[in-house]
Amino acid sequence: MKAFSIERYGKQAGRITEAPTPVVGEHDVLVQVHASSVNVLDAKIAKGEFKLILPYALPLVLGNDLAGVVLSVGAAVRRFKPGDEVYGRPPQQRIGTFAELIAVREDALARKPANMTMEQAASLPLVALTAWQVLVETAKLKKGQKVFIHAGSGGVGSIAIQLAKHLGAFVATTTSTVNVEWVKALGADLVIDYKQQNFETLLNDYDVVLNSLGPDALAKSLDILKPGGQLISISGPPTQAFAREQQLSWLLGLVMGVLSSGIRRKARKQGVRYDFLFMRASGTQLDELTALVEAGIIKPVIDRTFPFESTAQALSYVEQGRAKGKVVITMTPPGARRAD
Repeated sequence: MKAFSIERYGKQAGRITEAPTPVVGEHDVLVQVHASSVNVLDAKIAKGEFKLILPYALPLVLGNDLAGVVLSVGAAVRRFKPGDEVYGRPPQQRIGTFAELIAVREDALARKPANMTMEQAASLPLVALTAWQVLVETAKLKKGQKVFIHAGSGGVGSIAIQLAKHLGAFVATTTSTVNVEWVKALGADLVIDYKQQNFETLLNDYDVVLNSLGPDALAKSLDILKPGGQLISISGPPTQAFAREQQLSWLLGLVMGVLSSGIRRKARKQGVRYDFLFMRASGTQLDELTALVEAGIIKPVIDRTFPFESTAQALSYVEQGRAKGKVVITMTPPGARRAD
């Protein structure tokens, strides 16, 4: 089968090559990939930014989102059968959706929303699961609370705004001048043009902040939270708690504790909580999100699509940080390919 893989870490790494057909374990589902989508995470993995906490073997097939059709299932699989249309985010140890085929654990998949195309469905899993795990699972966001979401026009931000509004929160966000009205249409109550305004001088008494930006925005986010509020970052720095969850070495845990000590100390001083979140695969949570998608509550946001042959260009485009929503990779039309 064809797959987009890297043989070394680096900015320009990655090309389409021939790769072995995936081995299907007893709990696995073999999926013919019809569409995938590109995340900032893919570019960071390719550059080696996660090699200490995600020690992948090289060569590595990239890709963290998929939508496709089930070709076969392992002996212990009960939820899916050949011909089912599914979508999902593979477990982080077994990524590789930039490929014609992938074997995914049954519990990481869900049935594709009936009202979505393959491309639309492929744009959702990683960002929608991230938004769910931040707002529902970690923050336990309640009706009437105030949440500030950095980068509202991005992949995570555009979905998080819709989910937060569904949960009944007051939503503030940031974006560039040209996207202000577009982000308001997603449901944001207050949109700050970061090119002309400083969010930390305009906002106060917020219950939750979802941070996806760098250290400067992270530190300023503390100032807008009320006592007891939560600052949840998906861009770091990681914590010792994260190291324990990932079963990393004590040394890496110590390093992460040092890296996050400054922001955790400031958070404690201001009476708020800091959490680092690295999303995990969950078919169960995707089922919850599917219901919201089919009800029209959450809608996918796609900026551009690229053919599989242009995966390298798609990665480069995402790295520029200008996409509104997600960038999708389309495979050969359905039915044109079967397992090798």
